[in-house]
Amino acid sequence: MHKTAVGYAIGKLMQVIGLLLLVPLSLAFFDLPQGKLGSFLNVPEISGFLVAILVALVIGTTASVVFKSGKHLQGIKEGYAIVTFGWISLSFVCSIPFTFYFASLGGDYSSILLAFSDGFFEVMSGFTTTGATIFSNVESVPRSLLFLRALTHWLGGMGIITLAMVIFPAMGVVGYQMFRGEVPGPTTEKLFPRLAHTASILWGVYLLLTAVETALLMFGGMGLFESVCHSFATMATGGFSTRNASIASFHSDYIEWVVTIFMYFAGINFLLHFRALRGDFKSFKYNREFIFYTATILITILITTFILNTSGLAPEEAAAEHFRHERMSPAEFHQHYNDQSDQIKGIYNSFRVASFQTLAIVTTTGFATADFDMWPDFLRFLLVFLMFFGGCAGSTGGGIKIVRIMIVAKVALRELRKVTQPRLVAPLKLGRQPIDDGHLINVVSFVILFIGLFIVTAAIMTLFVPDITTAVACSIATIGNIGPGLAGVGAMENYGWIPIPGKWIMILSMLLGRLEIFTVLIVLRPAVWRK
Repeated sequence: MHKTAVGYAIGKLMQVIGLLLLVPLSLAFFDLPQGKLGSFLNVPEISGFLVAILVALVIGTTASVVFKSGKHLQGIKEGYAIVTFGWISLSFVCSIPFTFYFASLGGDYSSILLAFSDGFFEVMSGFTTTGATIFSNVESVPRSLLFLRALTHWLGGMGIITLAMVIFPAMGVVGYQMFRGEVPGPTTEKLFPRLAHTASILWGVYLLLTAVETALLMFGGMGLFESVCHSFATMATGGFSTRNASIASFHSDYIEWVVTIFMYFAGINFLLHFRALRGDFKSFKYNREFIFYTATILITILITTFILNTSGLAPEEAAAEHFRHERMSPAEFHQHYNDQSDQIKGIYNSFRVASFQTLAIVTTTGFATADFDMWPDFLRFLLVFLMFFGGCAGSTGGGIKIVRIMIVAKVALRELRKVTQPRLVAPLKLGRQPIDDGHLINVVSFVILFIGLFIVTAAIMTLFVPDITTAVACSIATIGNIGPGLAGVGAMENYGWIPIPGKWIMILSMLLGRLEIFTVLIVLRPAVWRK
């Protein structure tokens, strides 16, 4: 392991994030009331941004100079180390403004520790596009911090390393292992020989779709600031909103359908989008993963629509027993129940709500227009089951990924056939492409690790939360980078009440999920650090 290579690359990444933080800092100054400009250092988020930018630029510039000798020494091990420690370092820098903001709400040591934990949790949730928040009243948060949350989503969705390849094509961070370690999916196809060119294409498509969604949301009556924030969250499949009630607060079917459609786009391999923009629509027709992804969504929408339209919500008494950290009074719950029931009346409303929530869960975006924790138990189970799926490889979605689900299913079916046909020779194929043994082992190993990590995390979280449904839900919601779960971390709840140790367990879970486990675990092996 060439540690100088890791230090140089992380230094460059710190410089990138330091410059990007100037945008929310400018917004913080813009929002200052008249007459307060002279005392801007007394505004906690402004002080936090200034410190974060100073830390990022000083450390980044120093590391770039000191470790310049390692500029061209990146290899496989260095690539994974740069991705893992790069994400942790950038999350630390971006957590500083949140830490200042939270610390301003209290003064003792315990509040500072809590402020840092909450700040790091919120930023890691943003970069990993999880969308799990500790805020109970997001509408009281300064716009500069809301934009920072959205920005971390957008950067983390396509990948910070891929952005660095675009900005600094000659920085040395052009290794395929870094690209593989950050871009979601079991395979990473290159459009062009130079990875920097491929990264530019991916970011170009990403930017175009974000701009189109922003324009459409503004056409529907949403302001520029909120349109940008929600477009960032949608295309990154993140889910951070500027409203307490998320997308539902806009009371607009048009806005819901725009977000629904773009969540669907965000869950598709971005290379397919690029080919479609060049007129090659046949790629969709012959891509088995895309077909399975679309079929899964359509079938789930139809099932959910049918059950909601015919059965409605779960019985009120049963729904009232679900664990919530902040319990409602009987009268408040009864009103909430009636509001949710009215929301799904009629076939169209059931279809609209089912479509939005299905896409929000399958693509791991995590937006909410309904309190799906009040749905019948079958639908609650179905949503949790779908949290494991995620989007397509090469999308911004989390989860296991559709292609891995397909491959594991093919392996299981082949082994089932071999029970009755021991001499059967049946090479596995995905569409027209054969699946070699090395790739097959990688996929099966990942699925085993993913499920194992889910079980271990859920077991640990039972030590910190008083409800097993909440423990299970927050485990899959973080490792799958979904955000909202069930019970105490449901669509109308938040993660702020969970104890500090539990938050750090989920921070690690979010990082492992976003970097697809192997990237982080490889770096943790002592042998990797030996020369």
